Amino acid sequence: MPSPPRVVIVGAGFAGLYCARELKRAPVRITIVDRRNHHLFQPLLYQVATAGLNPGDIAIPIRSLLRRQENLDVLLAEVEGFDLEDRRVLLAEGETLPYDQLLLATGATHSYFGKLEWARFAPGLKTVEDALEIRRRVFIAFEEAHREPDPRRREALLTFVIVGAGPTGVELAGAISEIARHTLASEFRRIDPRRERILLLEGVGRVLPTYAPDLSDAARRQLESLGVEVRTSTLVTGIDAGGVTIGDEHIPSRTVLWGAGVAASSLARATGAPLDRAGRVKVNPDLTVPGH
Repeated sequence: MPSPPRVVIVGAGFAGLYCARELKRAPVRITIVDRRNHHLFQPLLYQVATAGLNPGDIAIPIRSLLRRQENLDVLLAEVEGFDLEDRRVLLAEGETLPYDQLLLATGATHSYFGKLEWARFAPGLKTVEDALEIRRRVFIAFEEAHREPDPRRREALLTFVIVGAGPTGVELAGAISEIARHTLASEFRRIDPRRERILLLEGVGRVLPTYAPDLSDAARRQLESLGVEVRTSTLVTGIDAGGVTIGDEHIPSRTVLWGAGVAASSLARATGAPLDRAGRVKVNPDLTVPGH
């Protein structure tokens, strides 16, 4: 009796998990590979970044999620590339993983639109580590403002700039406002956290640009009711340790956060498949790669 086909799924995000579950009763052997041993519920990362949740609240062990699926094995490993001719996944440890069918579901990473030097000054939000770093920067800003005697430096410490008004930027802006207005409102003696300044910058003409215009308008009104200063059609031209530059205007800020763009996973290039200008793999209508 021939052995069942080997299906390898790279990535245990939403796409990888749902695919694995759909194949629960299929006559195949599945191996799901991820460089982390947990599935991350990314929509709530902003809550970790603003201390509303702990990392363990949104990170669930992959093995626990799939433990009842008998045709599946979980492998903790870093994928480095692919041998598409011999149908093998190349792992960082020098091992290879053979497959009959391969699904790539490795998600996306930050895009700084060619300005990689901005990353150190404006962290994005894709991982638990990103969320904890943002949390550290936000709360340290209030602590340092409490100790800062110079009014101008204190103002820069209490100015929070979020670049990009997609879902991540909107959620961060609203959550930081809630922290300042409620969580920390009576925690300090020398400063009033409610006097913070939150700027949300978006390059196109409205917030949440992928949503319907009426939803974008409602989101903007809600943000402004929380004290968030929303600027649309605003392109950032520089980010450094001192703040953000927009054309000739420089906004002093010690906490700049990035939510402006995403790029395809680096594994997209490792496939050797044709890519578009954003580095995404070009696929057929059924999501297969041309020629494979």
